[in-house]
Amino acid sequence: MGKKFAAIVLAIFLAGTFTRTALAAYNSWNEIVDEMEAVCEKAYDIYAAGDIAAAKEQVDVAYFNYYEKLGFERAVMAYVSGDRAAQVEYQFSFIKKAMTAGEAGAEVKDTLDILVRYLREDANQLDGKQESAAAVFSASLLIILREGFEAIIIVGAIIAYLIKSGNRQKTAAVYWGSLAALGASVIMAVVLNNLSAISGANQEIIEGVTMLIAVLVLFYVSNWMVSKAEAEAWSGYIEGKVQSSMARGSVFSLAFAAFLAVFREGAEVILFYQALLADTQTYFNMIWIGLGVGCAALVVVYILIRVLSIRLPLKPFFLGTSVLLSIMAISFIGSGVKELQEGNAISVTPVGVISSVDLLGIYPTLETLLPQAALLILTVVTFVLHLKKQRKKA
Repeated sequence: MGKKFAAIVLAIFLAGTFTRTALAAYNSWNEIVDEMEAVCEKAYDIYAAGDIAAAKEQVDVAYFNYYEKLGFERAVMAYVSGDRAAQVEYQFSFIKKAMTAGEAGAEVKDTLDILVRYLREDANQLDGKQESAAAVFSASLLIILREGFEAIIIVGAIIAYLIKSGNRQKTAAVYWGSLAALGASVIMAVVLNNLSAISGANQEIIEGVTMLIAVLVLFYVSNWMVSKAEAEAWSGYIEGKVQSSMARGSVFSLAFAAFLAVFREGAEVILFYQALLADTQTYFNMIWIGLGVGCAALVVVYILIRVLSIRLPLKPFFLGTSVLLSIMAISFIGSGVKELQEGNAISVTPVGVISSVDLLGIYPTLETLLPQAALLILTVVTFVLHLKKQRKKA
């Protein structure tokens, strides 16, 4: 754990250099909003002149060069909420959608005004916050808990599964997969901050594709686990009467699932702390204390998963673990599609009756909700089929 913590700290220092330098030119978040508002006004003027493509490019400048690159998005997530950040991000998409549809100038202007209002409200809140040791500590703690919880749950569940199924010797592959993901996260965070060729929309697309690959792997692993819930139990697999080894491909799938979970969260953790470091003026020690306490809390969660799994009966444990990974997959597919939308790879069709629930990967667009609904239905159907098959064998 010490090596992992040291790797995260090093990555935060390396990745944070760029943002601290960029933010040095601004005295407040409102100054950043002033420039973003000017970009939005320019986008409207270009749209009014009839150049839709150039107008959308200006909207992307406001998003990628200011909201994302200067850490505004991550500051909002750390000090306001993830749901608010998602609301603002989608407003950028709604503006471009209105432009693409050739809406009247007044309609496009309204969408731009809403965005500026959101940005100004958030800037006022961020600029008005009183920096204190407690506030910085809380922000740091919440970042590592929010971003690390999903990863530790997945890794812990996979490790617990291997131990519960009599394959303790196979856990090394999962640990190595997690460690490799931490190294990849460090590299990715530095690359995303320092190579312009992989910034902006390309960054969102990379993150989105990674999440969607994770969805496929988690869905496979979830179904593989539930298929073992009954047959393996009554064959004496756990009692040791039959000493069997897992197929190499299955072990790889479990290790790969752990890699993707940690990689997806690891890079985000580094980038969030980069923004926190850039915004903190005094209490830098509270950032590291919050990170340390958060990592310790995640270790406790991991240990609890391990301890509780030993006491649970085999079938409920396998089924529960499978359901948990399925929920993670449904969350990841929503977040993955959202990243692709931010990268302009997928369209945005708003659904007004749904609110963002960033923690669960739920967002108010058809493009995110439909895949989640389809995956939910597919998951339920496969679970039912597995259980029916097991009842017939019983």
